[in-house]
Amino acid sequence: MKETKTLKLLDNIQFIYELALARLELQSFNPDLKVTNDFREFELKDDGNFETLKRRLAYFKTIDGDYSDYYYLQKYNQTKSVNQYLTHWIYPYKGKFHPQMIRALMNIIKIQNGEKLFDPFVGSGTAVLEAQILGINAIGLDISPLCVLISKVKTESVDALDEIKKYKDFYLFKKGVKEPSDEKVKNFYKVAEMMAHSDQSRRGKNFESSFISDALKMIASVEDYGNAIKKHNLKIGKTKILEGDARKINLKDESVDGIITSPPYSIALNYVANDAHSLKALGYDLEKIKEDFIGVRGTGLNKFELYDKDMKKAYSEMYRVLKKNKYCVVVIGNVTFQGQEINTTQSVINCCEKIGFKTIKKMEKIIYGLYNVMQKEYILIFQK
Repeated sequence: MKETKTLKLLDNIQFIYELALARLELQSFNPDLKVTNDFREFELKDDGNFETLKRRLAYFKTIDGDYSDYYYLQKYNQTKSVNQYLTHWIYPYKGKFHPQMIRALMNIIKIQNGEKLFDPFVGSGTAVLEAQILGINAIGLDISPLCVLISKVKTESVDALDEIKKYKDFYLFKKGVKEPSDEKVKNFYKVAEMMAHSDQSRRGKNFESSFISDALKMIASVEDYGNAIKKHNLKIGKTKILEGDARKINLKDESVDGIITSPPYSIALNYVANDAHSLKALGYDLEKIKEDFIGVRGTGLNKFELYDKDMKKAYSEMYRVLKKNKYCVVVIGNVTFQGQEINTTQSVINCCEKIGFKTIKKMEKIIYGLYNVMQKEYILIFQK
């Protein structure tokens, strides 16, 4: 007879959707479970899978008395936000995913170590970084050169830490060695510079002092990542970040094992205007670049028409590159235009089902966090 063992949720789990995700991720490994102790604990029969549960689960503090990897990982944190551990916090990007949710969703769609996750709207890189930490290979795509830069720095800097530290005096104090040739080092300090531009633009802080402070904090976070890899024997996934268009994805048919993404929120957030200070500092013409961004180009009702047309192409491309029977997760919120809420979520469901996806689940999610612009969004899980 199998022995019953107990799993306890992390102390900060407080929303219904988090409990729902916790239950779903656990069921993806072991369907034979029982909820106890006011929904704070789960009991399940030991099927020899407990080591995997400790490695992968997102919402659980202990598994049969042992702390989960996630419990330890979130403590490698240079910020005051529990969801901004390791390099997740780098750059104040609006509309960020919560990495904990992404980890749970990867468990729910049963993507395995060594398989390939794809995010066609990679944003600040949360999904691909969390995949990397879990040992899942990942490809991130974005039309924004800023997003590509941020995502590369979050996922690549751990491999270049020694070189990054070697050039600290050169970048921060204008002395020492000559300029590096390593692109990873250049990118790292370029993102620190973009963060200083953000601090100056949004908070009126001094650029030079912010640049030094942000860069040192970034170095500490990359050191945390390296230490976590060694201490917890993490098998890091291979990550590739590409600049490109989700309407025309340069990947082969049926070449990815799962998709998790959050498409542009139409008129809810102007991604070009929001990061204008950084894009300008990188040398981009804002008027020219915005014509390439989904949800930004056009005006008034025409903007919605262009957005719907663009997203139909993007969803068709996502369907094309996903393997049969695999899952695509879309996190989307409704938008408000001229005082009226537009049911963007149902439009996505209708569009994806027309393309050939089957809707598996629709979950309502409360949004909290400094850089988010909506109060509520939906997690949609589709299967090809």
